[in-house]
Amino acid sequence: MMPKKELPLDNNKINKARALYYNLFASFFVFSKDFKDYLELLKLVNMLKQNSLDANSSGALNDISTKLDANSNAPLIQEYDDIFNSPETKNVRLSASFYDEGFESGKKRLEMIQFVAKTKLRRDEKNFCEYEDSVGFIFSFLAELCDLVASGQKEYAHTIHCVFEQVLNDFVDEFAKSVYEHKSADIYKSLMVALHSFIEFERLFLGVSKPTQKEKVEEKPKEEEISEEERQRRARNKALKAQGPKEEDDACPIDVHYDVETDI
Repeated sequence: MMPKKELPLDNNKINKARALYYNLFASFFVFSKDFKDYLELLKLVNMLKQNSLDANSSGALNDISTKLDANSNAPLIQEYDDIFNSPETKNVRLSASFYDEGFESGKKRLEMIQFVAKTKLRRDEKNFCEYEDSVGFIFSFLAELCDLVASGQKEYAHTIHCVFEQVLNDFVDEFAKSVYEHKSADIYKSLMVALHSFIEFERLFLGVSKPTQKEKVEEKPKEEEISEEERQRRARNKALKAQGPKEEDDACPIDVHYDVETDI
């Protein structure tokens, strides 16, 4: 008996499907004021639940479709704010730099700016205020690149691999765990189940290993807030204690922001 031949993979279809999944996740982290965009999100969820990656993602997408209000995006926006913006709870952070270094706008943002610069895509600063290393931008960027590859622009396949391996893969598990365990997560808890399945697929498709678990980076404490009177008092005490010139440490933390192109 002749061995059964495996059918060749249709990479164009796979890349189109990958783009749809990246768009799905991007839509939950990049909000639009236009209700039509929310209706498109509902359509995308309903479409993907019929063509899910596995049983876990199928169940998660079904849960999401039943929890989303067909007539209003207000519940979704409220849950987003409760998880990521609420002053009453510990917020889940959204940037790769935070999970890498413990503060925003760090090395991972610079890496993303460099990756974006190698493509014809740019961050729309008028409608998207988050940095290039935010999960919303990363998902959107990868969705666009997957679409370009599916349309024949194969040169972007390498950029997709680099962004996934060097940026997203490094922090997405910790990010998803933080969202999943947040007390306000409901729709987003199900979304993280679907995200987990997709990330496992991406690792297999791209040949990227799951990163070894690293020590959790703690958020850098903010400088203590003191009154002007207290600041002057401390300055006087410091002057009284000073005994001649004293060497100072030249190293000090600086929050550096980088400008990016806005052609598109």
